[in-house]
Amino acid sequence: MDWLQALILGIVQGLAEYLPISSSGHLEIFKQILGMDIEGAESLQFDIVLHVATVLSTIVVLWREFVPLITSFFGWKKDAHFFYVWKILLSCIPIMIVGLCFKDQISALFDGNLMVVGVCLLITATLLAFTYFSKTEPDKVLRSEGVKVPGREITWLDAFIIGCAQAVAVLPGLSRSGSTIATGILLGDRRDQLAQFSFFMVIIPILGEAFLDCLKMIAGSGEAVATQNIGILPIAVGFIAAFLVGCAACKWMIEIVKKGKLVWFALYCAVAGIISIAWQLMH
Repeated sequence: MDWLQALILGIVQGLAEYLPISSSGHLEIFKQILGMDIEGAESLQFDIVLHVATVLSTIVVLWREFVPLITSFFGWKKDAHFFYVWKILLSCIPIMIVGLCFKDQISALFDGNLMVVGVCLLITATLLAFTYFSKTEPDKVLRSEGVKVPGREITWLDAFIIGCAQAVAVLPGLSRSGSTIATGILLGDRRDQLAQFSFFMVIIPILGEAFLDCLKMIAGSGEAVATQNIGILPIAVGFIAAFLVGCAACKWMIEIVKKGKLVWFALYCAVAGIISIAWQLMH
């Protein structure tokens, strides 16, 4: 892998992690377009770097909301922030089960198969389109601001159902942010809260997966020194690109969800899905 390939993949990860177009699906698409054949510890290490970069961008962009959550949770204050964190933890249970029990089987089944990516992108497009044309809860008046916003507060049951959507979205091409945000909208939750909740709820699974992948890499024969295969420059370039683009995409996506403009991503995912299927059939 050279620095230019790392730059492209970093940009793709930064955009697709937040926009409802599937980061895993697009990384697979661009790896094939670029003719890249990285696997094993080399691929694992680079994926860890990109995902940690996007987690950091979430914390940086939403730090005003993030700090009170951490303070309340570890200070055991039992206020709204404290219970919000517990809702996030509840939402992580489904993906934790899938990750611990089925991750290797899913990776082996879908690795490098653009047909599967294309089909999942079409499913993402359908979900986003259905969300756009569906009706949510009536507008609620915010007591503190005196303005109307669509939907309700995220409940405990909503958090778990949204977590189930996140677990299903481990399939490449099925957008995690798209699935979780669309599910919340269909449940009637407030749009101005959903994007933030969706971005916070992925922090724990990503860091957990990165930790497990590091253990797996260290346990492998000679795989712990995969840095020598990739090189420091590509890793640094990929990390910086994913972080900077992720910061911009995170802010952008929050505004998009508030305005309800997800239908445009449905069109994009439909086109990308068709192209992916056609590419697989021709190769």
